Amino acid sequence: MKPRQIGSIVLGVLAALWLAGCSTPATRIKANPEAFARLTPPQQALVQAGQITLGFDQEAVKLALGEPDRVAVRTDADGETIIWHYVTYESNGRMLFTGHYHTGRHWWGWGAAYPYYLDFPDRRVRDRFRVDFKRGLVSAITEDRSS
Repeated sequence: MKPRQIGSIVLGVLAALWLAGCSTPATRIKANPEAFARLTPPQQALVQAGQITLGFDQEAVKLALGEPDRVAVRTDADGETIIWHYVTYESNGRMLFTGHYHTGRHWWGWGAAYPYYLDFPDRRVRDRFRVDFKRGLVSAITEDRSS
């Protein structure tokens, strides 16, 4: 085999591994078909599009948006609200990429977890989505449309 062919094969394998690590609604549905089957057809269409609506339960939100980056609990006179934050990091107006692919995996194996966005001391954290749950169901959705 020629070195060029070997390089192409290695590149193809690396690309496939990288894509396999990406979480999309389709991959999350494939991983949890039972939860998807419990949804109504209109809800299924929203989940497939990566969208949510009021009344979704936590399982449906995870199918559509994935695991939250941060979870908070607010307690007030009306009871307890669980808040899921889906965040992004920005520096000087540009988005800094986050995710599992920045947790220390290197071509030679595993290294120390080091999200590269820590190199940006002026970074700010911003909620892309904020999902509020009351009694286990989505009661409010906040989407940042400033960018």
